[in-house]
Amino acid sequence: MSLLRSLRRCLLVRPGSCQLSARGPGPRLPPLQAGLPLLQSPQPRHTFHSASWLSSASSKERLMKLRRKTGYSFVNCKKALETCDGDLKQAESWLHKQAQKEGWSKAARLHGRKTKEGLIGLLQEGDTTVLVEVNCETDFVSRNLKFQQLVQQVARGTLLHCQNLKDQLSTYSKGFLNSSELSELPAGPESEGSLKDQLALAIGKLGENMILKRAAWVKVPAGFYVGSYVHGATHSPSLRNLALGKYGALVVCETAEPTADLGDLGRRLGQHVVGMAPLSVGSLDDEPGGEAETKMLSQPYLLDPSITLGQYVQPHGVAVVDFVRFECGEGGDAADAD
Repeated sequence: MSLLRSLRRCLLVRPGSCQLSARGPGPRLPPLQAGLPLLQSPQPRHTFHSASWLSSASSKERLMKLRRKTGYSFVNCKKALETCDGDLKQAESWLHKQAQKEGWSKAARLHGRKTKEGLIGLLQEGDTTVLVEVNCETDFVSRNLKFQQLVQQVARGTLLHCQNLKDQLSTYSKGFLNSSELSELPAGPESEGSLKDQLALAIGKLGENMILKRAAWVKVPAGFYVGSYVHGATHSPSLRNLALGKYGALVVCETAEPTADLGDLGRRLGQHVVGMAPLSVGSLDDEPGGEAETKMLSQPYLLDPSITLGQYVQPHGVAVVDFVRFECGEGGDAADAD
């Protein structure tokens, strides 16, 4: 019993630091070796068999290509290629399906969390211009390229929806899509499923609640022009001609003939709408108002308060007929938007 107590005491103090001897006759015990396990079961050696695609000389190249194209981790890409026996197209489809399952599961868990941050996206192509709003929980995620790519997909989906409307325009047309309508739009020729499927994928990747809040679009025939502005706009080569920011505005103008300064004029009108937040266009015949004025043409011009916006526009030979203004997070809790 005293030997057992001594052994325990040596192990507790410092393994290998004590040299024990049995009392009475018997051989002297050798010193304990530090770090040597007292009991060690032999471990079986496993042999792993790689899938057939791994033996190919181009396996690493395929893995890298799948990683670059999808953005998923090397582990997931390797698993996808193993599952699909090295077929890139099938592996990409498998990855998206798995990510979508995870995304829908995560979206259900995160549903109801506040989404006050996000971005306004503006996309203009030909005679069509769209504004979209996508919300998330934090400003940190709104600066993530994957979130910005989601905004791009939503803007592109809205633009295609608008372009597919077969209407003969004699004047401009304007439309709005709420959250439910926006979510059901096709994601476009480069992506599978609907925009709500792309939303689920983004939630799965970024781990925050998100919502496709709303969209607006304007189409114009000859004789009309759409001025646009996004406050604090950021542009990325990978996002093509999409402008992103926290505020956005579209201003519809009627003009007798195109002039060289229409682009600059439209941008200044958009700046005014963002800064002064009018509620209606009004008329050139309206009396000039003060800072509290809500009619656009009667408001003090943002860049020169000594004149009204109507007085600024009139010499340019254009007539302001309509506008759209988006402010990120406005209109109550974005998480409850429908």
